[in-house]
Amino acid sequence: MAGPHLQQPSFLLATLKADCVNKPFAQRCHDLETVIEELPAKELHGIFPWLVESIFGSLDGIIVGWNLRCLQGRTNPNEYSVALDFLDPSGPMMKLVYKLQAEEYRYDFPVSYLPGPVKASIQEQVLPECSLYHNKVQFPSSGGLGLNLALNPFEYYMFYFAISLITQKNSPVTHHVSPSNSAYFILVDTYLKCFLPTEGSVLPPPSSNPGGAIPSPTPRSPAVPFSSYGMHHTSLLKRHIAHQPSVNADPASQEIWRSETLLQIFVEMWLHHYSLEMYQKMQSPHVKLEVLHYRLSISSKHHGSPAQSSYQALHAYQESFKPTEEHVLVVRLLVKHLHAFSNSLKPEPLSPSAHSHTASPLEEFKRVVIPRFVQEKLYIFLQHCFGHWPLDASFRAVLEMWLSYLQPWRYAPEKSPQSAEPLPRSVSEKWAAFIQENLLMYTKLFVGFLNRALRTDLVSPKNALMVFRVAKVFAQPNLAEMILKGEQLFLEPELVIPHRQHRLFMSPTLGGSFLSSRSPAVTDASFKVKSHVYSLEGQDFQYKQMFGTEVRNLVLKLAQLICQAQQTAKSISDHSAETMATQSFFSWFRFTPSDLNGSYTGNDLDEIGQDSIKKTDEYLEKALEYLCQIFKLSEAQLTQMMLKCGTAQDENGKKQLPDCIESENGLILTPLGRYQIINGLRRFEVQYQGDAELQPIRSYENATLVRLLFRLSSVLNERFADQMEVLCSREDFVGRLCRYHLINPHLVQKIRYSPMVRDRTSQNWGPRISLRFLASYRTLISLLMIYFLASWFYIGPVGCTFIILIGYFLYAVIMTFFFEGWKPHEH
Repeated sequence: MAGPHLQQPSFLLATLKADCVNKPFAQRCHDLETVIEELPAKELHGIFPWLVESIFGSLDGIIVGWNLRCLQGRTNPNEYSVALDFLDPSGPMMKLVYKLQAEEYRYDFPVSYLPGPVKASIQEQVLPECSLYHNKVQFPSSGGLGLNLALNPFEYYMFYFAISLITQKNSPVTHHVSPSNSAYFILVDTYLKCFLPTEGSVLPPPSSNPGGAIPSPTPRSPAVPFSSYGMHHTSLLKRHIAHQPSVNADPASQEIWRSETLLQIFVEMWLHHYSLEMYQKMQSPHVKLEVLHYRLSISSKHHGSPAQSSYQALHAYQESFKPTEEHVLVVRLLVKHLHAFSNSLKPEPLSPSAHSHTASPLEEFKRVVIPRFVQEKLYIFLQHCFGHWPLDASFRAVLEMWLSYLQPWRYAPEKSPQSAEPLPRSVSEKWAAFIQENLLMYTKLFVGFLNRALRTDLVSPKNALMVFRVAKVFAQPNLAEMILKGEQLFLEPELVIPHRQHRLFMSPTLGGSFLSSRSPAVTDASFKVKSHVYSLEGQDFQYKQMFGTEVRNLVLKLAQLICQAQQTAKSISDHSAETMATQSFFSWFRFTPSDLNGSYTGNDLDEIGQDSIKKTDEYLEKALEYLCQIFKLSEAQLTQMMLKCGTAQDENGKKQLPDCIESENGLILTPLGRYQIINGLRRFEVQYQGDAELQPIRSYENATLVRLLFRLSSVLNERFADQMEVLCSREDFVGRLCRYHLINPHLVQKIRYSPMVRDRTSQNWGPRISLRFLASYRTLISLLMIYFLASWFYIGPVGCTFIILIGYFLYAVIMTFFFEGWKPHEH
């Protein structure tokens, strides 16, 4: 590209768009790097929105962009490495961002593509609580299309990067993609480590400005009057730089600005989604009153376009939010990194007066990052997933994300002492404050998991593993005791704290500072726990105790289902073992027609194998043990519960029928019986009761051979029916041999005692020849193998056929000696 400094932005944009079609990916990135290095910000300003959209895709999902979510090093290593280098925090794209940031350019981002709660509140002209949106909303002119956010280049870039996880759901996938190995996942991890470092400070942005640092965004006057959710609060950055003589003179303010902006964008785009009812419940009464007064005050005012009606705003809010497994995995990555980031906080100095002078803004940010930015929205997000996620194994991603948040001690820098025996690590008392301030994360979501587990098939190894994982986490030593202590603090009577003070404290965004340590210290632990619960659920919330009677009964029901699932898995395992033990050499070749007389009574676990059934039993056994530890369940309680619910096997060792009640129309399934059938815990023994020759063609049979052999056997049975009847009526060995191989005793017994079966089978219940077993693919393969071996020993086809007939005759004689065969009753 000769003389790039002479090109106008419009010509440059047209050239770059043409390069997207004509040049390979690596060459395009190299040309873009050259353009970014050589051109000034004034010319790069015009191509920046197009470049961001061409990388991350359009907001409506039509333009895919570089498809970072499907780009993996295993399948496309060249493009993978080029894309990561180009988008690296120190790569060409971020250099472009910082170059434009120095000139204080602004770019419009449409409000209509923001998460539902934010979009609804802005469209109602109510300013969201997040400082990310303050002084950025622009109301359109008379000919405008809608509301926009005026974002600086860094915010604009990160908005597109974060929201591409939500908007680009229908990207073309030509192969199996592992989300944790995609370029997008790696970039999220890279940005978190760069802007939220666990060691050291944030690296300063590269700048061509001789003055040094890139200035942070300056406050702008609002373009439209807005009512706030509550008392206006300031960000860490604004409070910190308020005491600084110059923004550029303080590099620490730069790291706080970029770190806070990155985290706010990630949380807003990925977690700020929930139902309208939850949105309304989260608003405090004085905020609703303030919004009402504001609506009344603006009813007579005129803006560029009229304010939406309440119905329209609520209708606009109701988004259909269905997070994907990849979305949840990215959120889990964020949660794990924030725990590590928060746990890297340096110990406080002994002198409190020296703290305000020594603590850096980044250290203050670590102190409040989880309770201020993540806790509330993550709780709502998890509640949404627990209530709407399908009842299948994909819920494991949500489960692990939840468990990662519950265990911040796993990401603490200290190392546990190594011992010869891997004993469970006790939860330290220093985490009691975190558990109390996140009580609902432990208790209410645990109850939500119980309700899900009671509706899943615990015989499945993947479902059993999820129950095991939750039980193992909550069974960690000292954790249940600290949760119980938090519940006791919440249930303490409210003697001193007035009701109004509760409301003011309950929302950390209503006034005050981010720096809770700088505010007057709240020493009442009970007050903190109650404030946490009421801030998330409201004052009218009816708390359900995790260690109360109601939840304990749910645990007992889960223990019952675990026992039932263990018995089901054991029955399947025993059935498979018996089947393998009783199979003879000739039965594998389908030389006996008795296989067609029954029906298939297995289920999906038959295809899993003995190893998976063994794992299921191990998971469930350990889960039951952990639940007994957590809720102090005794062996006597479990035994009584199993007997009461009818989970014990009967005296024959067979699985009982589903729970039913008798009526004049026969057996009717109860709700428990329907649940048992749906989850495979019990079943009716359903067998085919008609003519074995008329059964549907099986998958292991050749359809053409079945039909031909049926016609042949029908001709033989019609021609030799009288002779076979005479042979079967004999009382000697020949009679027993013919009865065993020419008469189906199970069918005859059903015909004698079931008129319906007698009508369906008509006259086909006498002695007859059945050749259908020859249509089995196993039989055909076996015959080919025998002929192949016979040719190896130079035995011709005639001799081979003779050997087969002799072998089958000997097999029939042996089986006749072991099984006497059915003898007809006297009429």
